[in-house]
Amino acid sequence: MGIYREALEQDAQYSAARAAHQAAQEKLPQGRAGLLPTITLAGVRRRQYIDIQSVTTGIGTGTGTGVRPPEVVIDNTSITITATQPIYRKENFVIYEQSKLQVAQADSQFIIAAQELILRVAQAYFDIQLALINVEVAEAQKRAIGEQLAQAKRNFQVGTATIVDTHEAQARFDLALSQEIAARSDLEVRKRALQQIIGRLPDDLTRPNENFPDLLNLKYANMQDWINVAEQNNLALKVQQSVYEIAKQDVERAKAGHYPTLDLVALYSDQRGVGGTITGRPIDLTSKEIGVQLSFPIFQGFAVQSRVREALATQEKVFQDLNNTRRNSVLQVSQQYLNVTNGIAQVKALRQAVTSSQSQVDSTKLGQEVGVRTEVDVLNAQQLHYSARRDLAQARYNFLMSKLRLEAEAGELDEEDLRQINEVLAKGSAFGVSSSNGQDPSSVSHVQ
Repeated sequence: MGIYREALEQDAQYSAARAAHQAAQEKLPQGRAGLLPTITLAGVRRRQYIDIQSVTTGIGTGTGTGVRPPEVVIDNTSITITATQPIYRKENFVIYEQSKLQVAQADSQFIIAAQELILRVAQAYFDIQLALINVEVAEAQKRAIGEQLAQAKRNFQVGTATIVDTHEAQARFDLALSQEIAARSDLEVRKRALQQIIGRLPDDLTRPNENFPDLLNLKYANMQDWINVAEQNNLALKVQQSVYEIAKQDVERAKAGHYPTLDLVALYSDQRGVGGTITGRPIDLTSKEIGVQLSFPIFQGFAVQSRVREALATQEKVFQDLNNTRRNSVLQVSQQYLNVTNGIAQVKALRQAVTSSQSQVDSTKLGQEVGVRTEVDVLNAQQLHYSARRDLAQARYNFLMSKLRLEAEAGELDEEDLRQINEVLAKGSAFGVSSSNGQDPSSVSHVQ
């Protein structure tokens, strides 16, 4: 949970989604603006120089007398205020409805980003924990095989084993060493993946108790219930539904090019020095107007018809995308539900496999001591045991991630689900390796 809270503040991808969500909220006031009045203020100031003789007699400036013709300077100023209130503009009404859908779409996309953050944090965290387990298993395997190698060398020196046994143990030891190197490299890669989310290299992760219980009951009883919930709440489906509704509104918006527009217009104009260019005697005018303005589009070069056809084709494309998203949602819910239910059974089976493989290792070592088992048999038994430990850890984390993904596909994943898993990881239970073989479970929990 500490990593998740840190990711809420530091993850660049989530921060970008949060900013995009804030930006999308402005679509609503922008869409509403088309229904509200607009007011404009325009001002003009001119200075005109008028040649009176040229205006009155038509004689040019070159009179031949050396006297400059009389000239009048007129200052012309005007201020105009225009207010327009749309009464009927179909396109503006459509744009406003689209803005509502765009805000709803942005809300769903932001929730998706929040759920993806939960999944990315959980996956990165579990990858590191699994990588740590792989390192510990590789170290334990190398240590055990190293002991077998030393014993094989001693047996060869006293003549109770052949050089083949020594070479076999040496080959297994070299393989275990290479696996340890690979495991450590993978651990560093997994840490860098989490570093990308929280902005720092994680070096203080709390190790969960691997003996966590399998009491993560699902909210709904069967797969069909999950599918029904996903059809109502799946966020990707909601986003695509919004896209489809916007596409339908685009068709209406294109058709609006055929509709008339009706506006209420009010105008106030105050002009000083009007008409001086013609008469040489400027006058002052004040004008006040109010009325309605009706416009009928008659012909626009078939552009409106083309835009309508384009919008209809886009609507059909988006509708098919919606169907594909709905079917994909059903598929994902089914897969994740099976991963969860099968994961529970797989964890139980692997838990028993770890116990059985440990018993096999003990029995094989005892058989080697009495001469009925060879060094190769012991190495094979140990290899099987370590593989079972690794597989059990992988199955446990896959099960937890499948549960989170199932919640996300149903549109119900939130921070509370992560908190529940966090609490489960901190608990100890018989979910881990049984101590029926006489071994203290706490002594092996770190490699389960």
